[in-house]
Amino acid sequence: MSKPDELLVDIAALVESEHSNQMSLTVVVGGAVITGRLAPEALWRRRVAEVLKDSSRLGPFAAAFAAPEADSGPPRDTAPPAHLHFHLARILQGSLGLPETGGMYRIALQDVSAWTVGDLSYSDH
Repeated sequence: MSKPDELLVDIAALVESEHSNQMSLTVVVGGAVITGRLAPEALWRRRVAEVLKDSSRLGPFAAAFAAPEADSGPPRDTAPPAHLHFHLARILQGSLGLPETGGMYRIALQDVSAWTVGDLSYSDH
C-alpha cells in the first residue's frame, strides 16, 4: 500500500494519544497475518529495551530502543504515526500463532494491505 489507510492512521494516533494498549488489531502485511494489541510507541520501546537489557548478548542494543525523555528538548511534532507497534502479537500460520506467547512487532502503516479490529485466535474445535 503506497499511502496508509487514513482510518488506520487515526486508530494508531488514538493509541498514541490515549497511551492505551487495549486496542486489538489484525493486519495483513506482505501476505502474513499478524494479530495482537497495539501499544503506544514509547511503551513498546520501553518493553523491548527491558527484554534486550536482560540478555547478555543483546544488552548493548537496549539503548537503541530507549524512548527519548518527555522533558528533554522541544516537544515532539504532531505528525501522524508511521508505524503500528504490536505487543502480545502473533504471526498466524495454519493453526499456529507464532510465537505462542506473543511478540513485539513494529509495522509500517504503508505496508498494511488489509486489517480488521480484533485479535484473531484459533480453536481446535
